[in-house]
Order: sequence, then C-alpha cells, then structure tokens
Amino acid sequence: MTYAITPTADMHLDSPIETQHWRPLVNWLLAVPHLVIANALGNLANILSIISWFSIVFTGRMPDGIARFQCMILRYEARAYSYVAFLRRPYPVFEFDMTNSDPSSDPLRVDFAPQLLDRNRLTVAFRLILIIPAVLYTMVIAIAAFVAVVAAALAVIVTGRWPRGLRSFVIDAGRLTLRVSAYGRLLTDTYPSLTLASTKHA
Repeated sequence: MTYAITPTADMHLDSPIETQHWRPLVNWLLAVPHLVIANALGNLANILSIISWFSIVFTGRMPDGIARFQCMILRYEARAYSYVAFLRRPYPVFEFDMTNSDPSSDPLRVDFAPQLLDRNRLTVAFRLILIIPAVLYTMVIAIAAFVAVVAAALAVIVTGRWPRGLRSFVIDAGRLTLRVSAYGRLLTDTYPSLTLASTKHA
C-alpha cells in the first residue's frame, strides 16, 4: 500500500489486507491516548500556522523549526488515525521525532520536503480563502470515508479482510487529507491535488 504526496511528502503504509476480526471493535478504544495527543498537537499546529503566516508574509521564509514540528504533527496524526481505521496492526509508538525523513519505526512512514525559502507571499496571505474549496471537498470525502470504514468494519468482523475497493478509497481519502493539511499549515505553496488517485499497492 503506497501513499504519494508531492511535492511535500511521500507516505508508505506496509499493512496486509487481512486483519484480526476484533480490531474494528477495539482499535478506536485503544487509540484514545493517541487521539488525545493528536488533538492537542492539532491545536498547537494551528498556532504555529499563524506564526508561519506572519513569517512568510513578511520575510518570504518559513522557519525550519516550525516546519519540522508541523511535519511531526502530521506524521503523528496519520499514524493515529490509520490505527483507528484498523488499516494497520502494530500499535503506534509515542514518537515525536521532528525530522523531515521518517525514522522508520512504524509501518506507516511519511517523509517530508517542506518548502522553506522563496515562498509565494501572496498565496500565503490569502491562504484561508484559497483553501476553502479544498476543505469543503475534503470534508465531503471524509464523510464518505467514515461510511466506508463503518462498512469495512462489518466485513472485517465477519471475514477478517478489508474489502479492497473500500480500503483503497479510505487510503486515498487519507492521502487527500494529508495534502490539504500540508497546504493549510503552509508547508507548501502548491495547491493540493483534489484527485483521488488509486493506490498502486493496496
């Protein structure tokens, strides 16, 4: 299973279609500590985005430390939510490595290449307006992905396998969410592609 987010990040998730029957019933509960941390980090990411906004608009640069922190938050969120959706088996580690390259300690790996210099100040200045269509579209896809996860949960409980089509759609929805989040958190000036590309190795 492969995610590809360019030019900001590449994500790979090594996880089989087969999974234990009980995971849809239990994973969301086991993930509560990660969800609490992910929510807190998400709030912090919003504050860091405001700081980045001022820095980019006035200097044309994104602070490297903030970029790396945002990368860590996005990676942490992706790992937490992939576990909630029972897309992987190993429990996510409580890891806060602020590197662009993934430390490869988890089946889900996200490598980032944030855009630090020569930023487009105009598109950053109006980012909250420019991102609205992408956010609205992503919200619709996220709702559909939630329905797909519920349907897949029933299938996994009965058969122990993710339906391939539903799994590909949920993965693509995750890829879209990551692209839009990276754009919203000012890691790139490239407008996120809204295409739900098929995963090659789902």
